[in-house]
Amino acid sequence: MNEQYKSGFAAIIGRPNVGKSTLMNCLIGQKIAITSNKPQTTRNRIQTVYTSKEGQIVFVDTPGIHKAKNRLGDYMVNIAQRSLNEVDVILWLVEPSSFIGAGERHIIEQLGKVSVPVILVINKIDTVKREELLGFIDTYRKEMDFAEIVPVSALKNDNTEELIKCIMAYLPYGPAFFDEDTITDQPERQLVAELVREKALRALDEEVPHGIAVTIERMKYRKGIVDIDANIVCEKDSHKGIIIGKQGSMLKKIGTGARRDIENLLGIRVNLQLWVKVKKDWRDSDFLLKNFGYNPKDGE
Repeated sequence: MNEQYKSGFAAIIGRPNVGKSTLMNCLIGQKIAITSNKPQTTRNRIQTVYTSKEGQIVFVDTPGIHKAKNRLGDYMVNIAQRSLNEVDVILWLVEPSSFIGAGERHIIEQLGKVSVPVILVINKIDTVKREELLGFIDTYRKEMDFAEIVPVSALKNDNTEELIKCIMAYLPYGPAFFDEDTITDQPERQLVAELVREKALRALDEEVPHGIAVTIERMKYRKGIVDIDANIVCEKDSHKGIIIGKQGSMLKKIGTGARRDIENLLGIRVNLQLWVKVKKDWRDSDFLLKNFGYNPKDGE
């Protein structure tokens, strides 16, 4: 084993919608976490793995830290906060701004309770002028003692190599946790379900998305193709109609987009069948949360 090899865990945290999943996908070089312009897209801790000659970084993409409104919200917040004490370095992702809002203040408060080095990552630098950056950096520097401050654009893959170097600097020496060809610990069915959910999030109106889950009922490989049956579960009958759309148009749009991404992920042709089911108030039911892959006990 290389004596100089490093390996460790890096948590990506931040308010909902600051680009955590986009950054992780960019660093890994492959789409693993789903992205949308709706907040709280990520519901589980997704571990992805970056491996190079220098070392291995296991990224933990946590749900956004926010104030919980239901059992699913409690689960997401607990998972995010617990992750902070189980990693070697924390990446706190923020948008370029000289105003620190209540959401950021809440995160600063949480970070004050951990002893792990924190790298401030200012994302979306492609949306501001370079000369404005120093002011944004200064604003945050006054709030907390950061190990490093790294400006990046996850969307444009700008300065992300520098970020990798900074993360490596804070990892302990030791052997890799995963084989070098591993990019995620997520089961295939979970990844497929998340891709369907992403397309639904992107296509639907504001009021529906958080009330949906996706379950894979069947995934069967045959020669050159995989048959996938999936349920999109929503909370209200009125939502069911919106998800199906006029003459099935919305469901078709979701299915077409998801199928393309699933084929890219699995490297095989996909026959995807989607159904819509109503389970009232599933986000407040421990039994249904467990059924949909969110074990409430994980968040305790």
